[in-house]
Amino acid sequence: MFDLGVVWEYRGALLNGLWMTFWISGISIFFGFIIGALICQARRAENPVIRGLATVYISALRGTPILIQLAIIFFFLPLAGINIPSLLAAIIALSLNSSAFQAEILRGGFQMLPKGQLEAAWDFGFSRWQSLIHVELPQVARNTLPALVNDAIDIIKNSSLISTIAVTELMRVAQQYSSTTYRPIEFFIAAGLLYLVLTTAVSQAGQYLERRLSYR
Repeated sequence: MFDLGVVWEYRGALLNGLWMTFWISGISIFFGFIIGALICQARRAENPVIRGLATVYISALRGTPILIQLAIIFFFLPLAGINIPSLLAAIIALSLNSSAFQAEILRGGFQMLPKGQLEAAWDFGFSRWQSLIHVELPQVARNTLPALVNDAIDIIKNSSLISTIAVTELMRVAQQYSSTTYRPIEFFIAAGLLYLVLTTAVSQAGQYLERRLSYR
C-alpha cells in the first residue's frame, strides 16, 4: 500500500540530500562557466593547434556519457596513482561536462555580436582582454541566458548519477532509505518531486533574471 508517511519520517535526510545536490550542482555550474569561457576563447583562437585541442575537448565531453566521465575520474585515475575523493570527483566531472556545453553556448553568443562593437572598444583603448571582460562577455551571457539556464537544469538532473560513486546527495539518500524501508516507490517519487522543485526554482530564477536584464 502506498504510504507517504514513511517518507515524511525521513524528510530531514531527504532535505539534506537536496541541499547537497543544490550546492554541488551550483559549484559545478560556476566552474563550468569559467572553464567554458576559456575553452570558448580557445575554440575561437587563430592558432589551429589551440583551436583543434579545444574542439577535441568539447567533442569528447559532449559525446560521451557523464557516467563514463565519472568512472574515469573516480575509478581509473587511481590506477595511475591519482586518488580523488568522491565528492571532489563528482564536482570535477560535472564541471568539465558543463564546461563543454557552456563553451558551445557561449561561442554561439560571440558569433552573434556585431563586429563593430569590438572595433569600437579598441578605439576607446580597451585591450583584447578588457574588451572581452567588460564588453563582449556580459552581452554574450545575457543573450545566451536561456540556454545557460537549460544547461544548469541538465547538470542538476545529471547530478543524480554521482550517487554511483557514493556521494550522499538526493538520489543516494532515496536509494538508501528505499532499500532499508522497502518503500522504493515512495522514496523515488519524493526524490523526483524534490528534483522538480529545484529545477523549477532555477528556471523561474533564470526567467526573472532575463526579464531584469532585458530592461537594461
